[in-house]
Amino acid sequence: MTKTPLMPKATAVWLVDNTSLTFEQIAEFCGLHVLEVKGIADGDVAHGIKGMDPISSGQLSREEIARAQKDSSYHLNLSESKVEIPEIKKKRSPRYTPVSRRQDRPNAILWLLKRHPELKDSQLMRLVGTTKPTIGAIRERSHWNSSNLQPLDPVTLGLCSQTDLDEAVKKAARRLEREAKAAGVELPAQSGTLLPSEETIDLTPAKNEDSASEAKPETEAEVTVESVFGETPEEGKTGSDG
Repeated sequence: MTKTPLMPKATAVWLVDNTSLTFEQIAEFCGLHVLEVKGIADGDVAHGIKGMDPISSGQLSREEIARAQKDSSYHLNLSESKVEIPEIKKKRSPRYTPVSRRQDRPNAILWLLKRHPELKDSQLMRLVGTTKPTIGAIRERSHWNSSNLQPLDPVTLGLCSQTDLDEAVKKAARRLEREAKAAGVELPAQSGTLLPSEETIDLTPAKNEDSASEAKPETEAEVTVESVFGETPEEGKTGSDG
């Protein structure tokens, strides 16, 4: 992205009035159209705009202007500012929720309050784009539609992404951990956490074989035809013939 001077139109007014630079050079330096610079020179554009001296503001040097005036093909270069301007971070606003999904927000808030009570109201507001009074009303069951609310996952409803939800939960967990450590309190184990499969299922072959042999009835190997019928079919037939 090409850098342009502060107040480009006012700078163009000053350059038109105080230098012999071409319209193309001024337009390129100020980020304007050539016809707009021509309109400034003709008095049709920038009425009432006072020209700003780019030399006194440190955006352009006299040597740079002199070099450009001698060579019409020369491109003016903006001087580097000696003052470092910090980047302004934009404050994150609550997430915008489409009109068609706004009726689902109370259900999503109820789900978050039940599943993740560690989340702050400010986090809930960013996740589903709601207000603090609405969260308080649902938490206290004073919401006008409390009797009909059902907890629904906001990710399934499309009110927030799974990534944003996971990030908010992790952030809240770290906050609780810091607060507990500062207070000298040990946090209880989270309910509903699944144990590792190694602890619930023992896949050792030796143990599985031992358990299978222990579970096998001892008399299973001793079961024969004689023990069930008392004699073999041939013996029974021979006895009946005799």
